Parts: sequence; C-alpha cells; structure tokens
Amino acid sequence: MNITVWNEYRHEKENSVVADIYPKGIHGAIAGFLQEEGLNTQTATLDEAEHGLTEEVLDNTDVLVWWGHKAHDEVTEEVAERVKQRVLDGMGLVVLHSGHFSKIFQKLMGTGCDLKWREADEKERLWVVDPSHPITEGIGQYIELEKEEMYGEHFDIPAPDQLIFVSWFEGGEVFRSGATFTRGRGKIFYFRPGHETYPTYHNKEIQQVIKNGVKWAKNTNTPRHEYGNAKPLEEIKGK
Repeated sequence: MNITVWNEYRHEKENSVVADIYPKGIHGAIAGFLQEEGLNTQTATLDEAEHGLTEEVLDNTDVLVWWGHKAHDEVTEEVAERVKQRVLDGMGLVVLHSGHFSKIFQKLMGTGCDLKWREADEKERLWVVDPSHPITEGIGQYIELEKEEMYGEHFDIPAPDQLIFVSWFEGGEVFRSGATFTRGRGKIFYFRPGHETYPTYHNKEIQQVIKNGVKWAKNTNTPRHEYGNAKPLEEIKGK
C-alpha cells in the first residue's frame, strides 16, 4: 500500500508551540507512525510544485491523508479537481480535523461542511458508536483526550454511509467525529481530532484509528464499470 500524507505545513513554520509539538511537521508525525506500521508512506506539502500532488504522485497513491487549516484557498482548483477525480477512480481519502473545510472535501461532500468551534482546552471523549467497524479495531468504548478544540453540531455534511465516532465535549456539545462516505470507487474517512496546538497525533489510540482508517480506505480491486452508450450483451429479438 502506498500512502501520501498531505499537510499545508504553515502553522509549524509560524507558531513555536506547534513547532515544538511537531518538529517534523504534522505530516512528518503522521507519516512516522504509518511507516512504523510497515506502510510505504511519503509526504507532500502546500508550497511544493503542484502542492506535491502531481499526476504521477496521485497515480501511485492508494490512500491520501489530508490535513489543512489556514490555507485552504491556496490549493489550486486544478489540483483539487485532480484529487477529486482520483478519489472517484478509487483512491482512498482520509480527511483529518480542519480538513473539513478543504476544497477537496467540500467538492466530494457537495455541502459547505461548516460547524461550531471553540478553543478552550476542554476534554473530549470520542465514543465508539459502531464497534463492529474495522476502523475501531483495537479501540475500547471511547477515546479520551485531555485537551482539544471543540467542534460542535450542526456539522453541514451529507448523512454518512457509516457513523463511527461521536464526540462529547466538556462544554456540552456533541459532534459526529468519525464518518465514512463512498464517492465513485473511492472510500473516504473523516476523523475530527488533531488541532495543531495539542499533541493529539502522538496519542497511541488516535494513531491506531488513523492506521485502521488508512487500511480501510484502500480500494481492494473493486469492479471498474464502463459508462455511456452500451451494446447489448444478448440478442434483442424485438428488433
């Protein structure tokens, strides 16, 4: 399996708190624990040519992991459409935290993907609501994070194919924090935790969910259909 971890890589360069938590960037931290799992993983960032997502890179990517926050508008329409088409063709996509506002996620959802938010150092408890799903393998009834950014309902997304996690926050809000979708031949997993000023991606349970999500999102040689005008498979006797 070939994984590409994409990150806009701006907070780490501009905020010393983020740089201390993720000295190799958020993409480096995620790629590191995926590589430890034996997955062939590379990274790409916003300021690379074509944002590091050339046709060649995407053609050789089974699953793309996406983290973005403050520079969604800097992703070109050309690259966003290129990624969208690859998902429709069968590439898996794991969208993390504030990637809900990325061009690619909005294009694939067809909605604004807006939500409530608050930064108040509050506890988050992610409850597993589908314990039979492979993304929850190795996880208990819930994951508890001491401090995280709050995301709250209503989350403006289509009804998920499968709802995996629901979060409760110390301030009272709830949120659909783990959800899956299919678009074309591609599988998509949205996973909420991961605000840049918290060490969320160093949490072993969060790492396990992302590892599981990447493995789940890989296309397993599903049928590739042909579209458009079709010749009959059998003789049509009415003609």
